[in-house]
Amino acid sequence: MPKAGDLKKGMVVEINGVPHAVKQLEAKSPSSRGASTLYKIRFTNLKTSQKLDQSYKSDEMLKDADCQRLNVQYSYLDGEHYTFMNMDDFSQYSLSAADLEGQIEYLSVGLEGIVALIMDGAILAIELPPSVVMEIIETDPSIKGASATGRTKPAKMSSGLEIQVPEYLEAGAQIKINTATGGFISRA
Repeated sequence: MPKAGDLKKGMVVEINGVPHAVKQLEAKSPSSRGASTLYKIRFTNLKTSQKLDQSYKSDEMLKDADCQRLNVQYSYLDGEHYTFMNMDDFSQYSLSAADLEGQIEYLSVGLEGIVALIMDGAILAIELPPSVVMEIIETDPSIKGASATGRTKPAKMSSGLEIQVPEYLEAGAQIKINTATGGFISRA
């Protein structure tokens, strides 16, 4: 049973007997002493796709959703449906683009380390790996001596994702990206 303070984007918890995925997290620190941090969390109901906003204190416990977790690999895009393959028995599951809101930019063909959440034989959602490796396809030219500064520049990845990267990186570089924050981690 995770605490509200331990939740991360993409995790699935049970609220009123229905699985909900965490879509947004916002921590609010109180101004008075002794008060606990409040977490404003936006959930998506995995059965009806409705949004639900809740606030929790950092030490409040939430119930893990009773889902089967399978290791899957992203296989291909078929129109509006993204297909994932079970790594154990090679069965396939599909999710629509709307179900993968905020996660599509991190998918690349053959990406492993994805966990599919299965309930009653149907896929509800996926959890991305903590980081992914992507190639920069478009960015400004590197600046000599830029490694000494902490400045960044925008870079476009092969999936269409745009992030801020250090100035010394060039197009064609392989980089590691945090899937929870969308931030640059390091060179791959």
